[in-house]
Amino acid sequence: MEKMLMMAEQGGHYCSKKTDNLCDDCCCQESGRLTRIRCIMRGLDFKSYIFLFTVIPLFILGMYLHGQKISYFLRPLWEKPPKPFHQIPHYYNENVTMENLCRLHGWGVREYPRRVYDAVLFSNEVDLLTVRWKELYPYITQFVLLESNSTFSGLPKPLVFAANRHQFKFVEPRLTYGTIAGRFKSGENPFVEEAYQRVALDQLLRIAGITDDDLLIMSDVDEIPSRHTINLLRWCDDIPQVLHLQLKNYLYSFEFHVDDKSWRASVHRYQSGKTRYAHYRQTDALLADAGWHCSFCFRHISDFIFKMKAYSHNDRVRFPHFLNPKRIQKVICNGDDLFDMIPEEYTFKEIIGKLGPVPHSYSAVHLPSYLLENAENYKYLLPGNCIRERG
Repeated sequence: MEKMLMMAEQGGHYCSKKTDNLCDDCCCQESGRLTRIRCIMRGLDFKSYIFLFTVIPLFILGMYLHGQKISYFLRPLWEKPPKPFHQIPHYYNENVTMENLCRLHGWGVREYPRRVYDAVLFSNEVDLLTVRWKELYPYITQFVLLESNSTFSGLPKPLVFAANRHQFKFVEPRLTYGTIAGRFKSGENPFVEEAYQRVALDQLLRIAGITDDDLLIMSDVDEIPSRHTINLLRWCDDIPQVLHLQLKNYLYSFEFHVDDKSWRASVHRYQSGKTRYAHYRQTDALLADAGWHCSFCFRHISDFIFKMKAYSHNDRVRFPHFLNPKRIQKVICNGDDLFDMIPEEYTFKEIIGKLGPVPHSYSAVHLPSYLLENAENYKYLLPGNCIRERG
């Protein structure tokens, strides 16, 4: 009581509550005086201010700008590498008979070749589709193409193949073409739309007349099996029911050879009621050196921008400036990553080994023959020609 009277006489305030050591002088100040926060701030030293107003904001900014890169770099800590493939050695020379080539692989040779169906979902890759179909033309029974008016990410798109169909008259007698309406569901995972379109491609294959033991090529337009690989598989007996194809991995053109790890392309001996068109791992068997995967290999800058916004990984476009045409052109010529991402690998050794731009390659050996025969028209796909058209 004496303490309370003394405080009152001096114009002070008595606090009957227990207080912390930091603010025991002001915890009970009336509103309008020092707030508790300001009181706490008075107890911080200079180093604490530096940490609070410099280090923490910089950390938050860094996570915003580079959080995805940090996550990918730390991938080995939270994701184990997939089970290794069983690689099948691939033997080929144009002067070796088919009987000997089949025998080298441990397979028999057939009296007549299997029929082959090449089925693709099409977006806007007109040039690569031409290179693909010219490469495979001698050995394909039926070319099957499905096109939608929707991208995987739900954006409306024109029917590009329909508008350019006149360029593919050479396959017209063997072409089964279909269209499917997009569902345009806002906010949906792009892989749902992709799966929906692949199911529709199964139906189109049945319309095209595929039957049991026909060969079915499952791959994206930019995953191109080599001609001699498909010829080998159609002539050889006792090949695996499902076989993945190891493709050389290229970025932007055949100037930037990333690695030889592309494996999603596959060839199936068709089974009615069992075979389903898919783009994921379906077996452990992998045939070595079976073709080419040329990712983001476009003639026009506008096509790069379209795909960045349209395909299933469009969430990688984290900032608007990623779509700047000048930036994209610079990235292409440097061999950098369009999305400024860390390499998608499963060990720190592999990640560190791939950091930085993809090295330039000046070899155009063992590329699709049509590409080299028409090099003037497809210069941008060959080494030394990184400049793209703006259209």
